[in-house]
Amino acid sequence: MSNNESSSISVAITGSGGSGVVTAGHILLAAAARAGMFGLMSRSSGPQIRGGESAAMLRIATLPVHCMAERFDVLLALDWRNMTRFAEELPLDANSLIIRDPAAGDIPAAISASGARVMDVPLKQLAKEIPEGRPNMIGLGVLADLVGLSLDAVAKTARKGLSGKTEKLLQASEICIAHGYRLDKAITLMHTLPVVDRALQRWNISGNEASGLGALRGGVRFVAAYPITPATEMLEWLAPRLEQCGGTLLQAEDELASVNMLIGASFGGVPSLTATSGPGLSLMMEGLGLAVASESPIVVANVMRGGPSTGIPTKTEQSDLNIALYGLHGDAPHLVLAALNIGDCALTTQWAVHLAEYLQTAAIVLSDQSLGQSRAVIPVPQAVEFPHSRKTAQTSTEEYRRYVATEDDISPMVLPGTAGCIYTADGLEHNDRGTPSSTAADHLQQLNKHQGKLKKFDFSAHWAEIVGHGDAAIITWGSSSGACLEAAARLQAEGTGVRVIALRLLAPLQKSLLTDSLAGVCSIMVVEQNHSAQLYHYLCSHDILPKGAGKLARPGPLPIRPAEIVAAFKRYIGDEHLDSEIETKTQAL
Repeated sequence: MSNNESSSISVAITGSGGSGVVTAGHILLAAAARAGMFGLMSRSSGPQIRGGESAAMLRIATLPVHCMAERFDVLLALDWRNMTRFAEELPLDANSLIIRDPAAGDIPAAISASGARVMDVPLKQLAKEIPEGRPNMIGLGVLADLVGLSLDAVAKTARKGLSGKTEKLLQASEICIAHGYRLDKAITLMHTLPVVDRALQRWNISGNEASGLGALRGGVRFVAAYPITPATEMLEWLAPRLEQCGGTLLQAEDELASVNMLIGASFGGVPSLTATSGPGLSLMMEGLGLAVASESPIVVANVMRGGPSTGIPTKTEQSDLNIALYGLHGDAPHLVLAALNIGDCALTTQWAVHLAEYLQTAAIVLSDQSLGQSRAVIPVPQAVEFPHSRKTAQTSTEEYRRYVATEDDISPMVLPGTAGCIYTADGLEHNDRGTPSSTAADHLQQLNKHQGKLKKFDFSAHWAEIVGHGDAAIITWGSSSGACLEAAARLQAEGTGVRVIALRLLAPLQKSLLTDSLAGVCSIMVVEQNHSAQLYHYLCSHDILPKGAGKLARPGPLPIRPAEIVAAFKRYIGDEHLDSEIETKTQAL
């Protein structure tokens, strides 16, 4: 086990709709933070609009964690209704512990096959003995004691987390938690969390909330969007906070309207953003092309889900890379960025806003369901000061040439109404004044301008995160980064030198910087969560990867776990003749 894994405990809570699964998970995560811990909580649910089964999956640790562990130490099952749908997402083994209510019936075969130990707790019966009692609060108390959290931390956290409830219900919840905490437990976990004394300030935040924070830090003051899973929470978080910052959020009638509203607001001088998922991004492509052609800065935050088409709205996948890179028609250079973890959603979105504003183009920021809807207890994500802002022109007595070629190919914009600076901004090809033109010379000049400003700009500060050293490398992006970093740490501990290159800027690809970072590397493996190895083939198209480079590419919704990466990497370096098309068909762990 890695240091991170040995100092962490993984907990799963499952139950049907209305049983309080997610509520219990949120309280447990917040209680861990109160106790000085870090943590990560993801959730899983069925495709129902309302109700249905759900699962809260947590990893509580003494250090920040960015992925789930290989297995769960304990599973609290409030009931078994439709839980077989989650069996693959809840890897258990003989050292795991299942807490179940005997009244809920037999453990499903898909779960009992793990050989996990079982502890019976009459959750419903105990809750009935307490006025306004809830089984999930009884179970929460049982979990808190097993993992090593103090009763005081959990009780105070529960009262704060349920602050909108009646005092009678709050008191009942505290009694239930204490009752579950003090129950005699015939079985214990293999290890518990250590007691820590840490004054470090931490945040409990989701990826969608962090992305919203990054947008505000970047200066976004207008958001137009249409709700879509799993991006809606970003919009819900932004709505009141934008207003507090003097901005506006507007729910558009659809994704086509929202992206065009952004262009209008940007034309008026207001940094603008929308949030969507794959189906919405598809509808925005024409608008993104207009933003590139008219050089209007906009940002699209795309929280990916399983695809194609409607796909699996409540599950995660890194499958929108190709459309983000290539979806625009014609030659339309633009920016594509990817957040590497929950905290990094803030930095990446903030950076995307600054880049879009300065380079006067469209930026697509990729996160996914596993980042957007998961919560993490993390060190406070620090704001970064970027040196660039939108170039603007002032009143002029000379003819204003909005799209004139400059040394850096970035020409100053003006606010509508600026005296002497009238111009046309539309989707037609144009000359340097903005007048529509179909001449070859004007077309070539504008194409060179769109491409040149991205090629000439220095992205070096944040283009990737590079961790570790050695003659082998793992290249990854987005939410796969956390599992890759943990896998590399395990390989390093075994004596295999591995560096991880997690790409934050995917387009324009920083070929020279990436090539330099691979100096001295003999073995390269690309890791990503999609079916067609989109990053792998993108890097091949730029002649980045040597012949025989390996890959681990598979679709969601199951997360790629560190042990899977370690196993694939060992197979890859263990045979120099191994086919470069390494495909790992992973069974449920």
